[in-house]
Amino acid sequence: MMNMYMVSLVMFMVGNMIFVSQHKHLLVVLLSLEFIVLSLFLLMMMYLMMINYNLYMLMIFLVFSVCEGALGLSILVTMIRTHGNDYFQSFNLI
Repeated sequence: MMNMYMVSLVMFMVGNMIFVSQHKHLLVVLLSLEFIVLSLFLLMMMYLMMINYNLYMLMIFLVFSVCEGALGLSILVTMIRTHGNDYFQSFNLI
């Protein structure tokens, strides 16, 4: 059980490092966010199973993470349609 905690914490840290270091493509940033959500889901599942709590909170968490993923993909599609690629340098934020 402790090994799974360590694996999920390493997943979380790797996802954060990728999120912070990638400033070029929006798709890589979105994939790292989904990786972070997956590690948080694993952590929550292990914690809720450890305290013998019902797992309905995980379903709510999954619903919000799917909404976050759909919103990110819609932003990506809009950005590709307006600018032609997903590079952050191709458009002005101001």
